[in-house]
Amino acid sequence: MENPLMSGAELGRAFESGTIDPVEALEQYLARASQTKHVFIARTEERARAEAKLAAERWRRKQPLGPLDGVPIAWKDLFDVRGTVTTAGAAVFTDHPPATEDAKLVAMAARAGLVCLGKTNLVEFAFSGIGINPHFGTPHNPFDAKVARVPGGSSSGSAVAVAVGAVPISMGTDTAGSIRIPAAFNGLVGFKSSSRHYSRDGVFPLSRTLDSLGPLAHTVEDCILLDALFHDAQPPRILAADLAQQRFVVDEVLLHDPRVEEGVRKNLERALDALRAQGARIEHRKVDALHEVWALIERIGWMAAPEAVAIHEKLLDSPDAARMDPRVRKRLDGARGFRASDYVHLQWARERLIAQVGEELGGAVLVLPTVAHVAPELEPLERDLDRFVATNLATLRLTMLGSFLDMPGVALPTGVDAAGLTTSVLVSVPSGHDARILSVALAAEHALSSQRPTHQRAL
Repeated sequence: MENPLMSGAELGRAFESGTIDPVEALEQYLARASQTKHVFIARTEERARAEAKLAAERWRRKQPLGPLDGVPIAWKDLFDVRGTVTTAGAAVFTDHPPATEDAKLVAMAARAGLVCLGKTNLVEFAFSGIGINPHFGTPHNPFDAKVARVPGGSSSGSAVAVAVGAVPISMGTDTAGSIRIPAAFNGLVGFKSSSRHYSRDGVFPLSRTLDSLGPLAHTVEDCILLDALFHDAQPPRILAADLAQQRFVVDEVLLHDPRVEEGVRKNLERALDALRAQGARIEHRKVDALHEVWALIERIGWMAAPEAVAIHEKLLDSPDAARMDPRVRKRLDGARGFRASDYVHLQWARERLIAQVGEELGGAVLVLPTVAHVAPELEPLERDLDRFVATNLATLRLTMLGSFLDMPGVALPTGVDAAGLTTSVLVSVPSGHDARILSVALAAEHALSSQRPTHQRAL
């Protein structure tokens, strides 16, 4: 396998042509995975080898189960995988019994022939956008070989596993940015679905209202292929949109906020130029619903926090609370005073604003920087809790808007800044229009192909 950064679709085409078979490919991915630090919580090597062997035989008979038959996939350790403990990134969960069956999406992927390589690291209970985990270690961002930088969270291991070529595709979860942020920091495509687009059966929750699922991959094509198999649709039902028929809305206030770094803004403006060159119409105007959402968050708080408290309250009141990541425990303890009336007001406002953003966009696609800054250095955030809190909020600031509004979105690479750190653009549409945003993202990815980060990534 000449290129360890092959997409899943490219690998499937290599299986079809016979240039490599699933068993050979798996061994190369396992070897690379074994060299990574803090990326995997568990590797399911025995299962993977058995699945790869069956896939290789199907390709030899020219009877594959689909275009991703034999392609390795990794799962954020919130997904149940039969025979493994679902740790949710928490030391206090490591003594839980192993899962007796696969989460629904894991089972669907297996039926389509994908090879389960293992379970990836994450922020404890998926409750941060930075990616730090004191229990299983923190995966380092591969785009800086000299200074340790954060991977983004909470789907940290899922992103780094793909970025370094330890697996071609991984699955994550996203409640406030946990797919889109690590995609941005690691030069990947990240698809956050609408909250009900995929089954969450067998996935440990953070917020039953805001949780959503989706892949981290090298290409939008892989996201579309996974979307098809998760909806039992063969062949994939999504084609590239005609950019000449698309309108994109850029919120000028958010784009020119001084917190948006120069490299992020410049690369996004280049991306807009590339879309415009394909005939797309670009509108620069304020989207009031986004600013109302942020005003609510600043005034009342983040609605996922009290839901997370409800899930973890028994743990917080037990002696095992001392074993938690102090950053996560502090945030959960801080949400204990969240008033029931405030939570209800957020729910009511959310219903209204989901409708409002659709009206304001009027069929257009929303464009934002995925994150306003590039991946920050790790050590200062591990050392200084106040700095961590401030940086975490700054990192989540833009992705939280789409999460509150249940907007499916795709993070796309826009290149690197002057220091070689990756930047990203987020394209989103109103809730429920997942197929449309994948179609638009597929076309946009082609237009932006010259901006993909290409330099060497460190293990």
